[in-house]
Amino acid sequence: MPLSFSLAAQDREYLSGLARLSVESVFAGHREARPTEPAESGQEAAPLRRLLGSFVTYTSGGSLRGCIGTIVGREPLYENVWRMARASAFEDPRFPPLTQQEWKRVETHISVLDELTLCPDPEAVEVGKHGLVLQYQGRSGVFLPQVPVEQGWDRLAYLEHLCAKAGLPAGSWRAPGARLFWYEALVFPAE
Repeated sequence: MPLSFSLAAQDREYLSGLARLSVESVFAGHREARPTEPAESGQEAAPLRRLLGSFVTYTSGGSLRGCIGTIVGREPLYENVWRMARASAFEDPRFPPLTQQEWKRVETHISVLDELTLCPDPEAVEVGKHGLVLQYQGRSGVFLPQVPVEQGWDRLAYLEHLCAKAGLPAGSWRAPGARLFWYEALVFPAE
């Protein structure tokens, strides 16, 4: 299941710049600022206008400092990255808002998510390749593909931690009625 999109180097640079500008405009007092649309140049702008989900992740000294995103894109990718960069910096309920001083030291990664599909077989899940979403009994949990690698989990640990993240008992991913979705993502540092 290869990615259904690609991002050229200039697309990644554009999204990286948008993420930076989104946060810096808040520090400059321009909270109402909006992203600039990508320039039209044939097919080159097409992936930036697709309805794709994205996550923006901030780390400081190797520790998570903010991470918010959308699994399903409901707006063009460039607008989604703009919103997620701000939300991750200032609205992640696990952390206080980023300060301008911290901003100079955080590392930023952007994850662009392909469309979700039902996972045909949990045995086919590849750690580091597939992101997962579990839905069961009105609860859900999600992990980006890089999370189990960062945590050193194997496939089974990945699935069990997904249950825990959703607030479900261990093994819920096997339960009748549980829905396991998978997706791939393109992850890159925002420089």
